[in-house]
Amino acid sequence: MEEEVKFVLDTAKEAMKEALDHLDRKLRNIRAGKASPQMVHSVMVEYYGSPTPLTQVANINTPDGMTISIQPWEKGIIPDIERAIQQANLGFNPMNNGESVIINVPPLTEERRKELVKQVRAEAEESKIAIRNDRRNANEELKKMELTEDLEKDMLDEVQKLTDKHIALVDEALKVKEDEVMTV
Repeated sequence: MEEEVKFVLDTAKEAMKEALDHLDRKLRNIRAGKASPQMVHSVMVEYYGSPTPLTQVANINTPDGMTISIQPWEKGIIPDIERAIQQANLGFNPMNNGESVIINVPPLTEERRKELVKQVRAEAEESKIAIRNDRRNANEELKKMELTEDLEKDMLDEVQKLTDKHIALVDEALKVKEDEVMTV
């Protein structure tokens, strides 16, 4: 019985951690005005007939805070990289100099910053919902077990503590990203 309870708690903890990891990945893709290689990590390039992550066909770096430089390993795929960036609909206009693809990251307008903050908040809310769903699932599993009243109450309290901790971590990540987006 004790092992089953521990399993339910561990499963809930792992699911909540996964919700946080998912939020972290989503927030990394929201640009905050500074150029970052992560901005183009989701881009898939048509390479020898199959979609391939950009990171597997080129080096990506940021020579300064407003420029992303993409140096392909084969110069012949430069047009494919440009096309892939435009199709990814990231709001960038890639240029090439024959050697590499250059993306100038425009500074964000106040209006765009506010839109991004709304997007950040929506992602955070999705994570909170996922964490609450994990709590509900764990509580249902615990209630199915034939635990003593005291043990069940203690375990439900434990699940609630886990939930509160993870919700606080989401709020913290939200605040950090909001500050980052709103900083000019």
